[in-house]
Amino acid sequence: MSATAGQAQGERGLAERLGLKPGQVVQEIGWDEDVDDELRDSIEDLTGNELLDEESDDVVDVVLLWWRDGDGDLFDALSDVMRSLADGGQIWLLTPKAGRDGHVEPSDIGEDAATAGLSQTSSISAASDWSGTRLVTPKGKR
Repeated sequence: MSATAGQAQGERGLAERLGLKPGQVVQEIGWDEDVDDELRDSIEDLTGNELLDEESDDVVDVVLLWWRDGDGDLFDALSDVMRSLADGGQIWLLTPKAGRDGHVEPSDIGEDAATAGLSQTSSISAASDWSGTRLVTPKGKR
């Protein structure tokens, strides 16, 4: 395998860790200079679609929400992005890892997600500086 092929597989693996599939529509909210471009590129490569920005009114399969401490009220943000989700859709809440500027405590995520009516299903290392928390609407509420 060439270095380029290995690199492409590694980049694709980032999006696969999020459980994304080809053809899914992903909306990105909270983009700033500090986001992980490798993760963003891998999502576009895997899904075959460009990321939709926060201005999009389309119904989406996945919302990629970059969130930092100090960005505002997480409950409000989660409540807003739920309106964009298709039935069975998911939110990937991406927050800076512990020790990095903007880190959000997992207890705050859990509390705000539950208050918004979401269930936390998994947490992963989404990128070198970012943790990912998968949030979904409980099956009984879909």
